[in-house]
Amino acid sequence: MRTTKAARRTAAGAVLAVLALVSACSGPSAPHEKGTPASEPPARPKMNQARVDVLPGMPPVEDPADIYSADRPNRLSPVVRDFPSRVYVPNTNSDTVTVIDPRTYKVIGTIPVGRQPQHVVPSWDLKTLWVNNDLGNSLTPLDPRTGKAGKPVAVHDPYNLYFTPDGRYAIVMASMDRELVFRDAHTMRTVKALPVSCYGVNHADFSRDGRYFIVSCEFSGEILKVDTAKMEVLRQEKLPVHGSMPQDVKVSPDGKRFYIADMMANGVWVMDGDRFTKPTLLPTGKGAHGLYVSRDSREMYISNRGEGTISVFDFARNRLTKKWELPGGGSPDMGGVSADGKVLWLSGRYDAEVYAIDTRTGRQLARIPVGSGPHGLAVYPQPGRYSLGHTGVFR
Repeated sequence: MRTTKAARRTAAGAVLAVLALVSACSGPSAPHEKGTPASEPPARPKMNQARVDVLPGMPPVEDPADIYSADRPNRLSPVVRDFPSRVYVPNTNSDTVTVIDPRTYKVIGTIPVGRQPQHVVPSWDLKTLWVNNDLGNSLTPLDPRTGKAGKPVAVHDPYNLYFTPDGRYAIVMASMDRELVFRDAHTMRTVKALPVSCYGVNHADFSRDGRYFIVSCEFSGEILKVDTAKMEVLRQEKLPVHGSMPQDVKVSPDGKRFYIADMMANGVWVMDGDRFTKPTLLPTGKGAHGLYVSRDSREMYISNRGEGTISVFDFARNRLTKKWELPGGGSPDMGGVSADGKVLWLSGRYDAEVYAIDTRTGRQLARIPVGSGPHGLAVYPQPGRYSLGHTGVFR
């Protein structure tokens, strides 16, 4: 049927309006490695919830009530879907990375790396695992598809490594240098070195909108609030307990609270990151160290390194509900949750071993001998659209 010019103009206007609405809902696209396609289109926020005004270039928040909604069991990005499932264990005293097959609980390889590897860190685009050779002043890239190591990249004092939510920069936690070093996420070229007055910067996590992150300073018992875009320290506070040694940092699913493990205060500090209010201490166990969110976002696993236990915190009930003891003790440190959410993997820092723990019962499934001084192991691949670094902080 023929239409008039006026009718055609009206129809065209309606189409443009629909396209504009779709564009507004989908938000800005995420940056990706030069010459390669983005890993997958960012999911849209739920239409019945307010859209979060995120850091420019950051993928939109899928669910403002749960920033971990993209981390559901086996929800793997197309980028990592064909990668073999492995556990990569950096051995700080052996200068190696032990590779474990999680299906058989068997060691299948040992990779020589630089001096004192501290953490194995997934890159923002999920394509590379970076081994942080702290005293070796280098990052060794591992190809998670083949398990092969690439040529080390010279980076000074890389104790730990994070990525800005927009994928532009890597942030090196230069603990001894007392700096946060912002580098190009792909070339690792220095963009800005930010001096800090605290001692021992080591762990961090980002706010729901990605506009700031909270950093723990292990040796001076302090925490920092850092502006992501400006690369500037906004606030700095001393923790209330004398002798505090803050470690891992995690934000709650709703983005309202930050949790900071403290191995000397024997618990987890809870604070409002937006207002940077005085934190309160939740006692968990001796040597509280690593923090890991369950695949359903309901619980957080807290490794108590000094007593060989794992505490389980319920976010909705705002309290501890369980404590699991490793048979014969141990020194559970850093790690991650399996892609299906059924197994918590933790390194045994002082016992040259790795623990596999059933997340439903707390039962130890395996205790695997590895090199000396195992630390920030990475379970890979894991669900998520992109990585914020450490041993696998995914959104």
